[in-house]
Amino acid sequence: MPLTALNTFAGNPLDRAGDLRNDPDWLAGREADPEAIALVLWEGRPLIEDHADGPRLVWLSLKHARDMIPDRDVFLGLWKQAPVFAVEFEGSIDPATGPVAGLGAFHEMREAGGLLSEADAAMAGVAKSLFDWRRRHGFCAACGIESETACGGWKRICPACGVEHFPRVDPVTIMLPVFKSPEGDRCLLGRQAAWPEGRMSALAGFLEPGESIEEACAREIEEEAGLTVTAVRYHSSQPWPFPSQLMIGLIAEVSDDNAAPDQTELEAVAWLTRDEARAVLAGTHPAIKAPPRVAIARTLLQAWIDGFDI
Repeated sequence: MPLTALNTFAGNPLDRAGDLRNDPDWLAGREADPEAIALVLWEGRPLIEDHADGPRLVWLSLKHARDMIPDRDVFLGLWKQAPVFAVEFEGSIDPATGPVAGLGAFHEMREAGGLLSEADAAMAGVAKSLFDWRRRHGFCAACGIESETACGGWKRICPACGVEHFPRVDPVTIMLPVFKSPEGDRCLLGRQAAWPEGRMSALAGFLEPGESIEEACAREIEEEAGLTVTAVRYHSSQPWPFPSQLMIGLIAEVSDDNAAPDQTELEAVAWLTRDEARAVLAGTHPAIKAPPRVAIARTLLQAWIDGFDI
């Protein structure tokens, strides 16, 4: 079972059976199991039904799902020994108007993350990441030949040169810079031009080859806001299925408050006291809108408000 999940898309309840899914005979047995079930996606959007207990994923028998969508499934793991799969429709026509009419509606994954339970959001996120990887990596990066799926969708093998390819996970540092002064502690939020009006969030950036988490954090804050990091503390992480990132949440102390947005990644920055940050999360700040509820940036902001510090 997973550890306590602090962030949306974490908290997957399934046993991934990572050692067992490599055995084709074992996997064939799970596929033939009459208890096998599948969640349903359409172009990365999960099928969700309304329920008295709240929105939840729609589950079909694997046989039913495969009758509708041949050769488009992945193995997600085991739920109390019951095999769990995912299938995905492709194309521009909404399957909720056809093959799965009356079962529910497809929701964009960010919206779904805010609707579903922790466990459902995590399982849907894993499925989306696997299907995204499958779409983008159909050919061998070594020789260019079309690769073949294996291990229930968790590996692709080149039939020509034998190279094995595995799903990518791209690490990203996401950090809340904080400045301590006799006048009181403050945290820094930044704004990208493409975001909805008023939206501000934590700073973030991809790790580069040969770079530690702390080094990436310091580099990104210097590049985006012109600040020097003096200390870094890890808070939590978040699987982020857009398409498949691992957000590494940090609190970073900086040496001064002379922040200047780089006008490339960020168009504006703002320093907030804890009271001002509380107002942002409560939706009462006059100018700044909080990060979405599904984002780890919101978790970091709440943690700093609650006293998590360097």
